[in-house]
Amino acid sequence: MAQILLYIGGARSGKSRLAEARTLGFGTPATYIATAEAWDTEMAERIAHHQASRGPEWHTLGAPRDLIAALHASEGMPRLVDCLTLWLTNLMLDERDWRAAAGDMLALAQAQTSPVVLVSNEVGMGIVPENALARRFRDAQGWLNQTVAAVADEVHFTAAGLSLRMK
Repeated sequence: MAQILLYIGGARSGKSRLAEARTLGFGTPATYIATAEAWDTEMAERIAHHQASRGPEWHTLGAPRDLIAALHASEGMPRLVDCLTLWLTNLMLDERDWRAAAGDMLALAQAQTSPVVLVSNEVGMGIVPENALARRFRDAQGWLNQTVAAVADEVHFTAAGLSLRMK
C-alpha cells in the first residue's frame, strides 16, 4: 500500500519546495506530476521557472485533469502531484464532476505501492469571496483538502518555508 503525504499551505509558503525534497527522499528517479496550464504569459513563465529548478532526477508528466492516467503511468517510483488546487480549478472550469474525480484519484493512490506526495493550497483562511464562483471554489477546495487529509498518512501545514506535521 502506498504512502500518501499532503503538503498544504498558502501561496508561496514553501510547500512545493518541501514536498519536492520529501519526494526525492523516497528515492530517484521520481515523477513530478504537474497540473498547471499556461493560460497566459505569466503562467508560462511560472511553469518554465518550476521546470528549470528541477534536476535530472525528475521525470515530468503534465496532467492538468487526468491524475488517474498520470498515477498509473508513474507507478513504481515516488510521485509528486503539484498541485491539487490547479487540478481542481481545471476540473471546475471544465464543469467536470470533481468530487468523483477526487474519490477515484484517492482510491487509486491508496491502492498503489509507490509513495504519492500531494501539494494543495489552503484557501479558506481569508475573507469570504465576493462572487459565487469564488465561494464555490473555496468550498470545493476545503472539501478536497479535508478528504485528502483524512486518508493521508502524513499532513504537513506549511507557512514561511517551515512545515508543521499535523498528522
